[in-house]
Amino acid sequence: MSSPKEIRNYKFRIYPNKEQESKLTNWLTTCRIIYNSALADRKNYYERTGNGLTRIAQQETLKADKAKHPQVKEVHSQVAQEVLFRVERAYNNFFRRVQAGEKPGYPRYKGPGQYKSLTFTQFGDGLGASFQNDKLKLSKIGLVKIDLHREIHGQVKICTIKREQSGKWYAVLAVEEYPVLFSPNWQTIGLDVGIKEFAVLSNGEKIANPKHLQKSERKLKTLQRSLSRKKKGSKNRAKARNKLARQHEKIRHQRKDFHHKISDQLVWRYGKIVVEDLQITNMVQNHKLAKSISDAGWGEFISMLTYKAESAGRMVEKIPPYGTTQQCSRCGSIVKKDLSVRIHACPHCGLVLDRDHNAAINILHKSKAS
Repeated sequence: MSSPKEIRNYKFRIYPNKEQESKLTNWLTTCRIIYNSALADRKNYYERTGNGLTRIAQQETLKADKAKHPQVKEVHSQVAQEVLFRVERAYNNFFRRVQAGEKPGYPRYKGPGQYKSLTFTQFGDGLGASFQNDKLKLSKIGLVKIDLHREIHGQVKICTIKREQSGKWYAVLAVEEYPVLFSPNWQTIGLDVGIKEFAVLSNGEKIANPKHLQKSERKLKTLQRSLSRKKKGSKNRAKARNKLARQHEKIRHQRKDFHHKISDQLVWRYGKIVVEDLQITNMVQNHKLAKSISDAGWGEFISMLTYKAESAGRMVEKIPPYGTTQQCSRCGSIVKKDLSVRIHACPHCGLVLDRDHNAAINILHKSKAS
């Protein structure tokens, strides 16, 4: 019996030439106009009739717009129609939040530079996007150089072309793939994420925190000051903004690469990984720790670890985070200590060890007890 297929995203850098980049940029502008017009049409139609405007009806309007406006006709049909799916998702999410009693957040118009991606909904020979001669072929754009730095396991279904704030272009491929099952492994490990160390395992192993943001702070401040001194609307200001965006992008990529490598190693070595179910959104409300927590990227790491474990036939278990730091992992006594105290010293049983190591053992114990 074959394993169930899963959708995974593969992100590759692409290098459009000047003509191709100009076309893609124009498409982004046109798609932004289509998006905003579709939002306005839905709002106006509801105010007039009290009913919602469907995507099917808006597709008919888009078809008529193609005959009237050459710039709309220039955009590939898949890319243009996918804009209406985005509008529909925005409204569906709005109504979902209303029903759930959350702050709804009515769909907003996209300002200049806020529409950053184009989606070809079909991939393959003769379709909107495909591979040809080790390049990415985009209908109406041509052959684009692509850096395929990793092998694709599975069938590409959707291709999204994305422009980052730095001006770099990427292809994000949604791939239908079979999970890669590792050999059976029943070894369980507890993992405690932290700030001083990125993570400590219940066996005492420590994973150093690379602190990518902290190491680049001086350069970021220099670039930010340079940007603030430039005249608004000038070419020099645009250049300075791009330099700053590129530095932020570099930090994001460094952090993501680190997360990939560590999660790969853990999934390869252990059959079950036990972590705390952290409410990171609440934790970053602490302004003293917010920057360090964001720099570590715990949420992204645990999400990455979880999907890789599922794909490999492993397991990530999340346990309540309460008491793992204060409780003694040997005798179970509560030993109160604030964040500045880095050593767990139990006055009841005499256990002395690193506080994060103690927490990782407690995380492991909670799993065994559940």
